[in-house]
Amino acid sequence: MIELIDIHKTFRVDKREVEALKGVTIRVRKGEIYGVIGFSGAGKSTLLRMINLLEKPTSGKVIVSGQDLLELNEKQLRGARKKIGIIFQHFNLLSSYNIFDNVAEILRMNKVSKQEIKRKVDELLKLVGLEDKAEAYPSQLSGGQKQRVGIARALAMDPEILLCDEATSALDPQTTESILDLLLDINEKLGLTIVLITHEMHVIQKICDQVAVMENGQVIEQGSVLDIFSVPKHNTTKNFMRTIFNDEMPEEMVNKIKKVNSYTTRLRVTFRGDAAMDSVIGNISSKFAVDTNILYGSITSIKGTALGILIIQLSGERDIVEEAISYIKGAVYHVEVQAQKEGKQEVLNT
Repeated sequence: MIELIDIHKTFRVDKREVEALKGVTIRVRKGEIYGVIGFSGAGKSTLLRMINLLEKPTSGKVIVSGQDLLELNEKQLRGARKKIGIIFQHFNLLSSYNIFDNVAEILRMNKVSKQEIKRKVDELLKLVGLEDKAEAYPSQLSGGQKQRVGIARALAMDPEILLCDEATSALDPQTTESILDLLLDINEKLGLTIVLITHEMHVIQKICDQVAVMENGQVIEQGSVLDIFSVPKHNTTKNFMRTIFNDEMPEEMVNKIKKVNSYTTRLRVTFRGDAAMDSVIGNISSKFAVDTNILYGSITSIKGTALGILIIQLSGERDIVEEAISYIKGAVYHVEVQAQKEGKQEVLNT
């Protein structure tokens, strides 16, 4: 559906060149929700604007629905852009227009008949839950309602792709949840492909199928949300993950662990799906002569799939502890092992 291939973008700022994107490649399948996350300045907004060529790359290919947009003339590009809707962080509504007219304006610009405009706008306002606000003005709406108008407007031309530019970052948590639920509903009802950028990991967790993590103009990690959440590899990804799973051990707890005299191992155990409900950890002490201490535990849902994280400590004879580790590895999705012996920490494997 969407392929950005080896995208480079260089801006000239004063007399120097700034490389905003450095060889970025992403692929978005039809009908999926694809998230791009990164801190400010990572290049995610520039990347999003490449999809409809609001920004043209310095080099690379932009392929949408089988077409390389860079090979289209202006008329062809305008036609292609009609299939790409966009919603913005700050709504961009026309304050002098009522809600009906804010949604209808793009249809009028494309010479749609009055009867069709009335039918279409009424349908869209009902879809976003604002059928009773058609005569209201933006100043009379809450932030969440304004964003719903923005979504209705973006859907007016029946796009195949919806771009979301930090669509929830100006909203409070409760309103954010309602907008994310609406985007999920639109994705399911209309089969729309959605690409969104955000700096909030919760947004990725809530609605995305795939995610790309950006830093300094590059994609440093990408894959399914479940895979990235299960085993984040890059430090930036791990920092984002701590807003969901804050499994970093407090220093005072680490110091206490170091004082244990017997062979001690600390494990980060990742459960997925039904395995998250199994009693694997509970069986360890009955199967092996080791002491088990759960230091941290959390479980969440990634689009209907359970994901659990446990930090546990095993203590005992080294051979028996390693047998217990092998048992755990065979029963769960992923185990990251850190071992301590006589107070000195060594990483065994990951």
